[in-house]
Parts: sequence; structure tokens; C-alpha cells
Amino acid sequence: MEGAEEHDIVIVGGGISGLATALALHRKGIKSVVLERGDSLRNEGGAIGILANGWRALDQLGLSVSDHLRQTAVLIQRSGETRCLKRGYLINTLANALPSKTIRFGCTVISVEFDSAVTVLHLLGGKTIIAKIVIGCDGIRSVIGKFVGLNPIKQFPHSAVRGLTNYPKGHNFKHEFIRWMKDDCSSYVGRIPIDDKSVYWFVSQKSSLLDTKTWKDHDQEHIRENTLEFLVANRFPKEVLEMINMSEVDSISFTCNLKYRAPWDLFFGNFRKGTVTVAGDAWHVIGPFLGQGGSAGLEDAIVLARRLSQAILGCDDERNGETVMKRVGQAMDGYIKERRRRLLGLSTQTYLTGIMIQGPQIFIKVLIVFAMIVLFRDEEGHSKYDCGRL
Repeated sequence: MEGAEEHDIVIVGGGISGLATALALHRKGIKSVVLERGDSLRNEGGAIGILANGWRALDQLGLSVSDHLRQTAVLIQRSGETRCLKRGYLINTLANALPSKTIRFGCTVISVEFDSAVTVLHLLGGKTIIAKIVIGCDGIRSVIGKFVGLNPIKQFPHSAVRGLTNYPKGHNFKHEFIRWMKDDCSSYVGRIPIDDKSVYWFVSQKSSLLDTKTWKDHDQEHIRENTLEFLVANRFPKEVLEMINMSEVDSISFTCNLKYRAPWDLFFGNFRKGTVTVAGDAWHVIGPFLGQGGSAGLEDAIVLARRLSQAILGCDDERNGETVMKRVGQAMDGYIKERRRRLLGLSTQTYLTGIMIQGPQIFIKVLIVFAMIVLFRDEEGHSKYDCGRL
């Protein structure tokens, strides 16, 4: 195709999963290009919790990465290693560990097609990129996910406001995750320290169509004011009100209707077409109830890079392109099979938790409690998973 760039591996999306996948491949000696639609690295969302399984994955990306990140956040008192990282720190650390010119900014993929055994990516503005392998890490509205045939994501009728609060003189909070919840579980507030001067917080509440429109159209300052009004009306403690009032306005974000991919879609879905596949939220957005979104995406990166490296580097005749691509397809199938088992458990546990906080009828609630006891007796079991070595 005349005038098109050509690359062996293209990763669409420069978020946590996309950068981690590029770095994992780089550590295996495999070059890739990351297409990021923004003009700079993403840092929306303020902060993100990384559980023990996520730290195991980060260690595989190099101790220079994981140990540096450990120094930026305190250890949270719970089962296994848990820390809350500023999203910008995590994104920048991953990006800085990549070779220069790996990330291409201002590249929005608008459509995808096959052409003579290669994948053609059409970008906003008319540019075209040809790739042998494409990995979609482009989030919940993934163009790549739509191309491989993923069903639309679903929504919980629960909205969330998130932000950061800085205490210049330091805070005296214990290094633990604290949650204030109303008796009917319809609304709750969470707080988790990042370091000794800053905390990450979120406020979740049931949402209606009217609430969604009202909140979505407002700027960050209005979102904070609306949040404070809601907390006052629902009689949350004074320390919660002070924390929200002192928050950094630029860090505040609003998510209307928390998103998830249904367990049955993960079980039955097809996540590969040719040598195109997906990772991170593009595959398995699972809602925030377990705090596993970021950690699961890091696991994807390790497993996918491990499988692809075995296919690419393990091929005796790399000049035979057809043989290599066949091996890549088989590697992607192995990746999907391995990750499907893991993600089905995370998705099911998240889905049941999400249904529970909606306040279902007592009969449904009893069934959910029974299912949780049978399937997830160890509430922290999801954080004990090890995705293996790179």
C-alpha cells in the first residue's frame, strides 16, 4: 500500500496495559510501536491500586521499574503487597523504560482491515499503518476489540467520583484502605494513602439518568461541589467532607455508570482475528470492586509477551513469514486460553459484587452470598495469583 508505514508489531493504546506490553516485548528483545491517540501520556484517574499479583507482574518488567515504583507509595496493610500509585508515576515509569520513539502520539485508529495477510490500520487524518501483529490496548471503547468481534460492554447503575487530596504538612492516617458505607450499600466512600502526604479517594453512588446528565455536563469544580452536597445530605463523617473539600481539582474525575464485560462474554467470546488480539480494558474491563483492573492488565502484558516471544524467537526459519504468522496465531490462542480462565474468575467475582451493592431482593441476595462462599471462599485469593515469569 503506497505511502503506508510498515511495522512488525503495533500496539494500539498507550495506557498501562499497552506500555507494559511494549516493555515486556522489549525485555524479550522484540521491537514494537505504540500508537497513542493523545498528544501526551495519559494520567487520567488520579491513582490506581496495584495488588500483590500486579507487583509480581511488575517485577517481571525489571526491578528498576518495580523498585522505583515501590519507593513512591506506602505499603497498605492487607493481604499481600498492596500499594496505591499515582497513575502518572506508573505511566511515566513504564514509558521511560522503553526505547526512544517507541510511542507515537496523536495517532487515533479509526478502522481496521485485512489486506494480503497483513493488518491495515487507518488513522484519523488519513495516515495508514501496515502491521504483521496488532495488539489492542485501547480501552473500553476499543476499535481493535470491535474488529475482533467483542460484544459491547455493560454497565452497573452506579457512578463514581475520584480524586487526590494532598496534605502539605502530612497526614496521620494509617496505611490501610478505609471505606465508609451506608447501611443499604447504595453509596460509599473509600480512602487509601499513596504516601505520607497524599491520599486517593473515591465516592460511589447509585445513578439515575437524570443524575448522569446533571453531573456529566459539569466541570471538575462543580463535580466536587455536587459531591460535597451529596455527602452532607447523606451524613458522611466530617473527615470525609474535609478530604473532598481539600482535594486537587485537576485530579477529580467522574465516571457515569461503572463499566464491565459480562462473565458469559468472557467465556464465549472470540478475542483474536488473524494476528490481531486485545489486552487490558479492551478485553476485560471488570469494574472497580476488586481493585484488579490495573493488575490484570499487567498480567496480560507478561503472558502475551511470553507467548509471542516463544513463537517469534523460537521459529527456526524466520524467513518463512507464513510459518511465523501461523505460530503467532497459535501463541495468541494460548494466551487467550490461559488468560480466559483467570479473567473469568475475576469477572464473576466482580459481577456478583456489583449486583450485591445494587440492593437486590432478599432471595437474589441469598443466592449471591451462597455463590460467593462456594466460589470465592478466600476473599483475597484473586491477589495471590502469579502470572509466571516473562
